[in-house]
Amino acid sequence: MLRRIGLFAAIALAVHLGSASAQTLRIGLQDDPDSLDPHLNYSFVGRHVLASLCDKLVDIGTDQSFVPQLATAWAIATDGKSLTLKLRPGVKFHDGEPFNAAAVKYNIDRMKSLQGSRRSSEIAPVSGAEIIDDLTVKVIMATPFAPLLAQFADRAGMMVSPKAAEAAGAQFGNHVVCAGPYKFVERVILDRIVLEKFADYWAKDQYFPERVVFTAVQDPTVRLSQLKAGQFGFIERPLPTDIDSIKSDARIAYVGVTSLAYQSVIFNIANGPKVNPIFSKNAKLREAFELAIDREAIVNVIFSGAHRVGNQPVPPNSPWYAKAFPLPQRDVAKARKLVSESGVADPTFTILVPPQPERQQVVQMLQVMAKEVGITIKIQVIEFVTMLRQMAEGNFEAVLLGWSGRVDPDGNIHNWLSCKGSSNDGKYCNAEVDQALNKAREITDFAERKALYDQAAAIYLTERPIIYLYHDTWLYSFSAKLDGFTPYPDGIIRLRGVKLKS
Repeated sequence: MLRRIGLFAAIALAVHLGSASAQTLRIGLQDDPDSLDPHLNYSFVGRHVLASLCDKLVDIGTDQSFVPQLATAWAIATDGKSLTLKLRPGVKFHDGEPFNAAAVKYNIDRMKSLQGSRRSSEIAPVSGAEIIDDLTVKVIMATPFAPLLAQFADRAGMMVSPKAAEAAGAQFGNHVVCAGPYKFVERVILDRIVLEKFADYWAKDQYFPERVVFTAVQDPTVRLSQLKAGQFGFIERPLPTDIDSIKSDARIAYVGVTSLAYQSVIFNIANGPKVNPIFSKNAKLREAFELAIDREAIVNVIFSGAHRVGNQPVPPNSPWYAKAFPLPQRDVAKARKLVSESGVADPTFTILVPPQPERQQVVQMLQVMAKEVGITIKIQVIEFVTMLRQMAEGNFEAVLLGWSGRVDPDGNIHNWLSCKGSSNDGKYCNAEVDQALNKAREITDFAERKALYDQAAAIYLTERPIIYLYHDTWLYSFSAKLDGFTPYPDGIIRLRGVKLKS
C-alpha cells in the first residue's frame, strides 16, 4: 500500500513538474548581461532581459515609429525645450508602489546623477522634470533635443521603483524593481536569470509564460543543439551557416530581421595607461588598417553573406548615410605605403574579443589581412562583462564590439564619438565633431540635421577612432511549439503575445 501511494505521489509530482515546465520559457542568450540596473546596463543582451523587466515611457513599432507604453500621449513645446507626457493610469511597480509623475522625475534625476550612469549623456540636454499632476509630467530641456523620444524608447525610458532604488543603493542591479510584465526572482552569474510573471501588470493578459529563464551560452552551435534537444524554447543569434539545418528540422523554426546594429573595431585613443601610442596617435596607421580589410570576405566567409557590409554607424541604405564617404575597397598597396610612411617598424596592437566563435573568426580574419600590409594584431579572448569593465577602465588597446543600433542616428553616434559620450570608452575627442553632433540634437529639420551629421562624419571617418565593419541581420530560432513572436529592427526580444503550446 505504501508503495502504491509512493507511486501515485511520484506520478502526481511528475504531472505537476510537467505543467510548470510548460509554463516556463527558457531563452538562450549569447552573453551573460552586465548590471540589470537599466541606468547602468551597457550590454545588448541586458536589453533582452530588461525588456521583460522594465517598461519604458515609449516603445517602437516594427516600422520604427514611436508607440505608447508607460506614457500614453506626448507633446513637444513649440520652442522644443520641453516634452509633456501623459502617463498610463493604474500602473504599479513590482514592489506595489504606484507609477506616477513623481516616479518619472525621480528616474530622470537618477539617470543624471547616478555614479557610472550610462544614460547621462543620452539625455544630456535634459535639465529636470516638473510634476504637473499625478499622471502628467513635463521634461525640461536646456536646449531643444530632437532624439529625446528615441532615448525614451530605450533604456533611458525604463522606469525603476524610487522606493526600491533608494533602499538598495549600489546593489539595486542585483534585485531590480521596475514596472514590466515580469518581475525579478533570482540571478546566478554566468548561469541563469529567472523572472516571474507580474500579477498586477497593466497588460498581463498579453503575456503568457509564467516564468522566463535566461541562460548565457556563448557558443552558437551549442545554443542551437540545446534548442533542438528541448532545453531552450528560444535562442538568439543562431549562425547564418546553420539556417539550412534549422529549416530541415520540423521541431524548430527561425526568423530574421534587418537590424539597426553595427559591428566595429574601437581604438583606445586617450583612456588610461593601456593607450597604444602608435595606433592612438597615428591616424595614418589606422587608415592602413582599414584599407587592409576586405569586409565582403568577412561577411561571406563567416556569415554566409547574411549581414551587410558597412563603414559608418548607419547602414548604406539609411537616409543618414554620408554618401561622400562610400565603402572603401581593400587596397593592399596603398596600405603598405601608409605603413612605410608611418616610420613604425612592425606596428602592433592587441584587440580584445569575447569568446563567441564567430567573433573570434572575425578578428582572426582581420589579423591575417592586417599582416599582409605589415600590421601585427595580437588577439586576447576575454569574458564579455570583464571586457566591458576593462573598456570603461581604459584597460584595452582595441576591441571588437557591436552596437545594437537606435532609430535616431544620435543614438548610434553621439554616445560613442562625442568627447563626454557615456559609451566613448576610447575617449576620442574632437571639438568640431562635438559641435556638429550637439547642434544636430537641437534641430528637427531633416536636411539641417543631415548636413551636420555629414560634417561630423567627414572628420571621424578620416580620423578613424572607430572602424565599422558590417551591419547585422538579427536571427532567432525557436521551438515549433512557440507562437506569436515578432522581431523588431532594434533586435530586442519582446514577449508580448508569445505563447507556448502544450
